[in-house]
Amino acid sequence: MIIKKYVVSTMNEAMMKINEEMGKDAIIISQRKVKKGGFLGLFSKKLIEVTATASSKEENEENNKEFKDIKNSIKELNNNLNNKNVFHDEFYKSLRKATNSNLEAKNEENVKPIIEPELELDEDIEKHKLLKEMKEMKKMLKNISNDGKIKEESLIKKLIEKDINENLAKNISKKVENIEENIEVKEKLKIVMENMIKVSNDNIGKITALIGPTGVGKTTTIAKLAGRISLVDKKKVGLITIDTYRIGAVEQLKTYADIMNIPFRVVFSLKEMEKAVSDLKDCDVILIDTTGRSSKKVMQISELRAFINKVSPDNIHLVVSSTTKNRDIETIINGYKVLEYDDVIMTKLDETTTYGSILNICDISEKPISFITIGQDVPDDIKEATKDELIELILGDKNLC
Repeated sequence: MIIKKYVVSTMNEAMMKINEEMGKDAIIISQRKVKKGGFLGLFSKKLIEVTATASSKEENEENNKEFKDIKNSIKELNNNLNNKNVFHDEFYKSLRKATNSNLEAKNEENVKPIIEPELELDEDIEKHKLLKEMKEMKKMLKNISNDGKIKEESLIKKLIEKDINENLAKNISKKVENIEENIEVKEKLKIVMENMIKVSNDNIGKITALIGPTGVGKTTTIAKLAGRISLVDKKKVGLITIDTYRIGAVEQLKTYADIMNIPFRVVFSLKEMEKAVSDLKDCDVILIDTTGRSSKKVMQISELRAFINKVSPDNIHLVVSSTTKNRDIETIINGYKVLEYDDVIMTKLDETTTYGSILNICDISEKPISFITIGQDVPDDIKEATKDELIELILGDKNLC
């Protein structure tokens, strides 16, 4: 196979060069805008880079043979499509749509749509233009089992692409397969995920603490909660921080407290912790911001545990970023279990486009999701978690970006 790239000003110029050098059977496989010249990337001329390919004589003969094989596969697909109405899932619908779209241009040549019982392909169809689509169709045909369901391997792959860890993806696939209702695969997935995901929306007690590793956004999250409770719920809120290790953490939370006119205390020792809580006893809610600790360092977790036990919070929220790597989620969740947290707050959902970590966290922690954060604005970018929204995010039906 011959592959060449052309940098041109217009597509017409590219077509002329391709036809001249590679022949009329050449296929354009990609095109993209590029810049050339200029100073430091500025004032550069916009051009088009076109990549084309053409087959050798030997490859053409091989393609002709494969094309005939693919035609037979299409006939097999036709038979399946008309067999007892077994295709009811979303995969079937998208396949029908894609196939008809590919052949729409040839309908004027009396080529019948692929969903009809018999398919007759005109031998004059431009093989090179359809070969790629036919190959894809053949692959999809192999992914359809005899009863019309998507093979388990295909579903697992799609779940892993959503950032769901492999073992959990296999478990979900089995549960989907065990659902006997005659409904789309996507609806079965929703049923499975609805049973896996737990949410909790009544979890802000008199004393509430936020714990979690560094960099997950605890300080910003506690400021959002404080603003929500103070400005929206009209309750009196007090803030305490024991995060005296991180540079700027105290000043950051103090700035938020001053803006919202909320009493604020900084704690350096266990004795000061008890006094700070006593000073804020008239508040409806006391929110405690803690130092980010590595879940792998037992001594640091034990030190944090001493502060937590000193005030016996009514609620403890583990804060986890949705951008956390899958292999780190289990370490974090299990490392903080000694603090007996009640639920999980997921942050930074606006900084990712895949949300499988939601399921991973629910599965490993066996705790509900209470809040999600979707941006940096205080106090607006925090929401109570709902099952429907979390499932939409995981399946890609909703995107926060």
